[in-house]
Amino acid sequence: MGGPDHSMTRRRFHAPPGAFNDQTVTLGTDEARHLRDVLRLKAGDEVYVFDGRGREFRCRLVKTTRDAAELSIEAEVEPAKPESQLQLNLCVALLKGEKFDLVVQKATELGVRKVTPLITRYADIHLRDESDAAKRVSRWQRIALEAAKQSGRAFVPEISTPVAFDSVTAEGLGVMFSERGGEALESLIVHAPTHVTALVGSEGGWSDEEIDSARARNFHVITLGGRILRAETAAITVAVLLQHLFGDLN
Repeated sequence: MGGPDHSMTRRRFHAPPGAFNDQTVTLGTDEARHLRDVLRLKAGDEVYVFDGRGREFRCRLVKTTRDAAELSIEAEVEPAKPESQLQLNLCVALLKGEKFDLVVQKATELGVRKVTPLITRYADIHLRDESDAAKRVSRWQRIALEAAKQSGRAFVPEISTPVAFDSVTAEGLGVMFSERGGEALESLIVHAPTHVTALVGSEGGWSDEEIDSARARNFHVITLGGRILRAETAAITVAVLLQHLFGDLN
């Protein structure tokens, strides 16, 4: 899709904004080991480094040590792939392990800006404690980073800690996708939002109280036609449809 894919020719690495100085950037342990032990790059080789906030730089490898790699910055460049003009916060009811992993990975590939895990009445899992939540969020953040690297994005979506369904507000256009009681997707075409907050339920769907609560918070309730979708498929489908309507998937 689109023009020639230069992202495939770039050897891309990530470093947080704080790792960049005026002329150099230092890669942390995991990235440095991948550069040295997997790709076997040597001093003088060209690499690209993105900061996860949307900036990317063409760099040259200076030296590697056991736990780091020092690069000289040659120039700031356009990211391998541009960001969508749509700021999409995909709010998804908690799903069992690999299902939510898949949602995070594909949402990142599809240009979502933020993924918010939701604690809902019929969520597929219930978090044991804050430690359990932190462990899951850390895993999802790693998945988002790897997906950004693979898909050419210089922006890594924020994966928030799980939040209660009732605490989510409709920033920009608020849309709840429900298997019943909603309008057709076409009803959204009259809008031209730059920000969309989208709510996607679990396998068990939404309770009547949750649908009423979302409406009271100015969410448009939308029902997609066609087949019954698994929750993870629905989340990915919602990201595709909203990027097509308001973003950069044409």
